[in-house]
Parts: sequence; C-alpha cells; structure tokens
Amino acid sequence: MTHPAILVLEDGRVFHGESYGAVGETIAEIVFSTGMTGYQETLSDPSYKGQIVAMTAPHVGNTGINDEDFESRRIWVDGYVVRDPARVHSSWRATASLDEALEAQGVVGISGVDTRALTRHLRERGSMRAAIVSGRAPLGPGEIDEILARVTAAPQMTGSSFLADVTTEQSYRVPAVGEKRFTVAAIDLGIKGMTPRRMAERGIEVHVMPATATYGDIRAVAPDGVFMSNGPGDPATADHAVSLVESALADRLPYFGICLGNQVFGRALGRGTYKLVYGHRGINQPVQDLTTGKVEITAHNHGFAVDAPIGEDFDTPFGAARVTHVCLNDQVVEGLALLERPAFSVQYHPEAAAGPHDADYLFDRFVELMSEHPVTPGVNA
Repeated sequence: MTHPAILVLEDGRVFHGESYGAVGETIAEIVFSTGMTGYQETLSDPSYKGQIVAMTAPHVGNTGINDEDFESRRIWVDGYVVRDPARVHSSWRATASLDEALEAQGVVGISGVDTRALTRHLRERGSMRAAIVSGRAPLGPGEIDEILARVTAAPQMTGSSFLADVTTEQSYRVPAVGEKRFTVAAIDLGIKGMTPRRMAERGIEVHVMPATATYGDIRAVAPDGVFMSNGPGDPATADHAVSLVESALADRLPYFGICLGNQVFGRALGRGTYKLVYGHRGINQPVQDLTTGKVEITAHNHGFAVDAPIGEDFDTPFGAARVTHVCLNDQVVEGLALLERPAFSVQYHPEAAAGPHDADYLFDRFVELMSEHPVTPGVNA
C-alpha cells in the first residue's frame, strides 16, 4: 500500500509522489546517481551514509534484492528517490522486492518523482539538504514551510563525519585465495565487501581494521602494504586516518587508497580538499590515467575532491608527487602518487561492484608496488 509523499529541497523546490519503502520522514543531503544498474550495491555502499540518493535511471527494482550482492551488512542510504519502481521483480536470485527491502530496513523513499527535472535542478544548484515525508495527508503550505525549516536546520555535509557509524567494530581477516603472497592492513572507513576479495584473488591476506585502529595495530600484523578504503563524510574531519597515512609514508610502507582513502592521502601530502558542486556518482564516469594515456570507464561515489595541480609535480613532506588520473568530464583530480616513495591512490572504485572492470589493474599495480618495495623488519619501522 502506498501513501502520499513529498520531497522538499533546501532551496524550496517541492516534488510530490508516493511512498516507497518505509513510511516516515528523513532529512539528509540529496545527490543523484547515474548508474543504469547495480542499485543493490549502491544502496549497501557505506559511502552513501548521510545522503538521500536519487536514481537517474527511470525504472528501478526489476531484479529485486538478493542475499549475495550486498556490499556491506546493511542498506546505508538515508533516503531513496525513484521515478518508476518495478511493479513486479523478476530474478531467480531474488529473495525480496526492492520496496520490501527498503521497508524492512527503515529507509524512507519516494516514487513517482520526475527524476530528470530533479537531476537538472541539482546539477544547476548543487547538492543540498532535503527531506522526504510520507504517510501524511496532502500537506498545505504551512506544513511544507515547517518541513523546510527542519531541512535548513539540519547539519550540512561539510564538516560531517560518519566513520563511527560505518566502520567495523572488530578487526577481521580475509584469507588469500591460493598461495599467500602478501599481508595488507586495510583501514575500514566504509569498505565494500568486494574490495578485500579483489585483493585476496591476488594472493593477499587482508586484515580489515576499524577506523579507530592505531598505527601500532597496523604494524602488529606485519603488513607488506597499507590500504585505506572508501567512506562517507567530509575528508577534512578524518584527522586520525590522515595521521595513519603519514606514519605509513614515513616508514615507506607501500600505500594504496581509494575514494576517501585518496582524499586522506591528499591531506597527508599537504593538499587541501573541497566540496564538489554535485559530485560524481554512478558507474559510467570517464577517467584518464595520465601515466599511460588510457581512458577507463569507472565507478564513482564522491562529493569531495583533492586540490592539487594537474600536469606538474608538486612538493610534499614525503618528496615530489603528481596527479596521475583526471576525470574527463570536469578535470577533477582522480588519482595521486608519490614519486620517491611507494604510495598511490585513486578517487574512484576499482573493485567495480557494481561497475565496469576497466580499473581492475590498480590492484595489480598495488601488488607490483609491494613486490618492488619489500618491507624489511627493523628498517620499515
């Protein structure tokens, strides 16, 4: 059974529709995702914590929800906006409809929205706070004003941190597939399940650690490399993660970071970060690897970026560095590397869950880095 629902944006724009998922109210930053598929992986990506996600694909929910494709322990989006939800899901793997899964996990959504108009509005005005309210009779102007007041009083994404919400409570180990070649300490800032699996496929034993892990915890597993995952929130608040990266770089431990791990790496190199107008979210973003000239189609989910010069080396506390990848849509920095120490990062998601596998080589590059820069006990300490 559906109920009337309303979407109220921070700037006063209002969209009417019907409830989808749980009935109630949610307030968060609203963003849009351009992926044509992979909605289950999107919903369970911890990087979306604190956000209402609007899908630009007009028809969502065709294959329902299954038990295998979750990228984390739960759905993390704070709200969901779709145009035409599937009336019937069809997949032999499905265990529930998307609507049922959203309702079961308390995610308030809205359907019947002109998501093309919404996306154009966000592209012109930028991501902003918004509310979805459902289950109440059609609202009058005064009630809408009350909702708008709650929206404008809500915290903004700038300055927000959600690492305590999304990180693992306890460390755990993902064993290498086949012969073990390396040990990696992976800091969980909102890690997706496919990421340690991609490393395990390459003979890496992955020790996934909470965001609160100390550098002593990292050294205790005798890692051959350090990995920093994706995650939600403003990188300017991730001071502890930055200090971990600084310690790893000082010890010349091979480092690989993605998404928030790229922004944290940028901060450790002395660069600032800034909020994008509407961000990159989807599985069809063109990125050029400046080290090879190759263009790859990549999966993104970020609203912040590193401020670093493109086309020229720059100084850092750990020697010279350079931008290695750029987004071809807007020239946003998508990758960084040190020239004198074994460390690099990218802003997007090479684990490709969901998404194309163009960037899979980055895990091989990490393996090569650890092979070429072995950790010597007593020296890298």
